[in-house]
Amino acid sequence: MPEEKVGVYICHCGHNIAGAVDVEAVAEWAKGLPNVTVSRDYKFMCSSLGQELIEEDIKEQGLTRVVVASCSPHMHERTFRTACERAGLNPYLFEMANIREHASWVHPDNVQAATDKAKALVSGAVHRVVYNKPLDAMEVPVEPTTLVVGGGIAGIQAALEIADAGYPVVLVEREPSIGGHMAQLDKTFPTLDCSACILTPKMFDVAMHPNITLLTYSEVEKVEGYVGNFEVTIRKKARKINEADCTGCGTCWEKCPKKVVDEVYESGLGYRTAIYRPFPQAVPKYPVIDVETCTYYQTGKCRVCEKFCPTGAINFDQEDELITYKIGNVILATGYDQFDPRRIPEYGYGRLANVFTSLEFERMVNASGPTDGQMVLRDGVTVPKSVAIVHCVGSRDRRYNQYCSAVCCMYSLKFAHLVKERVGGEVYNFYMDIRTSAKGYEEFYHRLLEEGVHFVRGRVSKITGAARQPGEEGKLIVQCEDTLIGKQRRIPVDMVVLSAGMEPRHDAAEVGHLFGISCSVDGFFIERHPKLDPVATMTDGIYIAGVCQGPKDIPASVAQGAGAAARVLSVIGKGSVRLEPVRATIDEANCSGCRICNTMCPYSAIDYIEDLKVSRVNPALCKGCGTCVAACPSQVITGAHFTYEQITAQIDGVLFDVLHQPVAEPV
Repeated sequence: MPEEKVGVYICHCGHNIAGAVDVEAVAEWAKGLPNVTVSRDYKFMCSSLGQELIEEDIKEQGLTRVVVASCSPHMHERTFRTACERAGLNPYLFEMANIREHASWVHPDNVQAATDKAKALVSGAVHRVVYNKPLDAMEVPVEPTTLVVGGGIAGIQAALEIADAGYPVVLVEREPSIGGHMAQLDKTFPTLDCSACILTPKMFDVAMHPNITLLTYSEVEKVEGYVGNFEVTIRKKARKINEADCTGCGTCWEKCPKKVVDEVYESGLGYRTAIYRPFPQAVPKYPVIDVETCTYYQTGKCRVCEKFCPTGAINFDQEDELITYKIGNVILATGYDQFDPRRIPEYGYGRLANVFTSLEFERMVNASGPTDGQMVLRDGVTVPKSVAIVHCVGSRDRRYNQYCSAVCCMYSLKFAHLVKERVGGEVYNFYMDIRTSAKGYEEFYHRLLEEGVHFVRGRVSKITGAARQPGEEGKLIVQCEDTLIGKQRRIPVDMVVLSAGMEPRHDAAEVGHLFGISCSVDGFFIERHPKLDPVATMTDGIYIAGVCQGPKDIPASVAQGAGAAARVLSVIGKGSVRLEPVRATIDEANCSGCRICNTMCPYSAIDYIEDLKVSRVNPALCKGCGTCVAACPSQVITGAHFTYEQITAQIDGVLFDVLHQPVAEPV
């Protein structure tokens, strides 16, 4: 083992570690480990005083290696590396042992077990760190252009923040217009502002901004490269419209004879034509021809829109276009899908006519919606006199999604207010818990109480159309247990609104794979750290914002969009970015050219050099995951900072106490 001077620092982390681990005993024990020059314990090693303690010991004790035993490296590895660097020590001569998640938190009621585990982890880190080598980060220039994927409110906010700072943005949206789900809403809680009044000016700003390239009806097909230097290929789908000639006058869709149900913007409540603009305030203003429903593409006949277009903008032969951009950073703001209540058959959606989803209700009460804002039943005429609003549909339910969707309580309260405002009558909110935690939300709840809305605490068990008692004829019967009075109740109503929760986009896993990021068990994109870094991901240069990261309301989505933009601007402003030097290298002299590593690298970072018949790692693309190291049959690939020497030394260190126990004398 090399001779080094190792400093060991054990963190109490308040009671997080010290509550289960005898920290002082671990620090005292570590003094006897090979190469340890100094061993200390401190209340909070991540504090300024804790970092200064390390820096002083490096300078005064001449430490050549540092080990900190504390929390997860995801949280503070960078913190301690920076402290070492400030003291003149290469940051990669530092090692971190996680004795919080791996010791104290898994043995909360067994101090001896937690302490022994902490000792083993510290020993493993001490044995490993002496084999660490100095590494230097690689600096690469950053392209100033940012790609924003998703044109909802989070993506719009992020794009405008970056563009207003003077940098170019490419905003990609798969639908024909930006706006996302917010464009479908009537009013926003708790202030009841008109959603369109808030959103459409921002949409227009995006369209007119000189620094924003807006690509709607488009999707990202391929992503190559690395932070600061991505190459992104985007498929701009054919609108079958020459945008340069189109004025958005509307003649084409007014004359189009083919009517189809609008499943996207009108949530199935209204109709659109085969050539259409999603909604009157759509940005851009150009229509799109739906080739799957257009009569011409099905039969070769019609072309009515072409005949009546005053500018000759219709182009049936237009093809998709592939566009490639050099991109420095990416912000994913791909939004969410609404939970499909058909998955809960006992609620009757799709079977009972007057059971509506929350988005259907939003379109119904919207002045630009299919009923011009009139609140009516499915027959389009009858005004409901009693309405039931069922909370937590698809959320907080182990059968579907265990998480809270964060917005359902508030938009359910908004619906109750709108019913009272528009038609009067009785309104019943069926809830498990009312969650009104943000600014102005609790006041809105009390406003609904004053308006006379009925609140029934208990999960709805069934919704039927079967009348059993006088007065139930023609009604929907909502059955539930009212837990506040301890009774089963049957409440007849004219209309039921299901407050469906938020779910990850149906293709979130595919999008994550495309951009090299992961999804949680719930399906939302995983952030680098839920508290300290909620907008970054584990892939440098890829950021997330809005509901694609987890359920949230409009203000939180806007804030996160702005936060992601701020992170991107900080990278662009530096002009270059430092890449982690933990990379793989191939000993080309002994490489057999089997190409196994080429096929297994998840980042396409290994090229096959045909002339030399060997493989070679592109260090800018490599993420140091170690897949190639483990797969190489010749063992000629080495992972920097995770060499065979380091790994085996760490294993020996974990077993150090066991290996050095005296052997019992034979009886």
